Amino acid sequence: MSVASPPLTAARAQHVSCIDCGLLMPTASAKQQANTCRRCGAALHSRHTNSLNRTWALLISAIIFYIPANLLPITLTTAVGKTEGDTIMQGVIYFLFSGDWPVALVIFTASIMVPMLKMAALTYLLISVQRHSSHRPLDRAKIYRMVEFVGRWSMIDVFVVTIMVALVQLGALASIQAGSGAIFFCGVVIITMLAAASFDPRLIWDECGDND
Repeated sequence: MSVASPPLTAARAQHVSCIDCGLLMPTASAKQQANTCRRCGAALHSRHTNSLNRTWALLISAIIFYIPANLLPITLTTAVGKTEGDTIMQGVIYFLFSGDWPVALVIFTASIMVPMLKMAALTYLLISVQRHSSHRPLDRAKIYRMVEFVGRWSMIDVFVVTIMVALVQLGALASIQAGSGAIFFCGVVIITMLAAASFDPRLIWDECGDND
């Protein structure tokens, strides 16, 4: 009975891919050009340097920012001299009981569920790579692509706040300002996007066959 050969990878074929433009170059040719891409000039690495450490640092920062982002008011509404602050969840509840449940669903999904699931997914990917897991690498790669794709849509709540601040300015009658929670929430979105970008998905496949 023949033993199945390990899958052919760029590393086994003595090639390295450019992170910026995707060009696949022989390792020897890359070294001749000082480890730079001959098409776009970017630095070539078989794996991102300190990818796990950077991703962990960014992820932990995002988790810390996520707490005040949900506890502090994201908007400050002033009407007839009285100022009230609303958190993200309070905004969801307001739209829900006002009958605008589609708006409430969009804000809840984009501002609460998506960042939470994104941080959970990155945590799972980091732990699985550090444990040298070879379990279902294709599914884990799909999770990473999904994290990259949906991350930018978390900014929808920030856009809503920005539009409301610009539109609702009625002088002494009523005005809306961005609260401190909006700053932390914006930080969560940006930091999680940076964390996803710093994670090298090729690490997922390193335990699938011989990668020397």
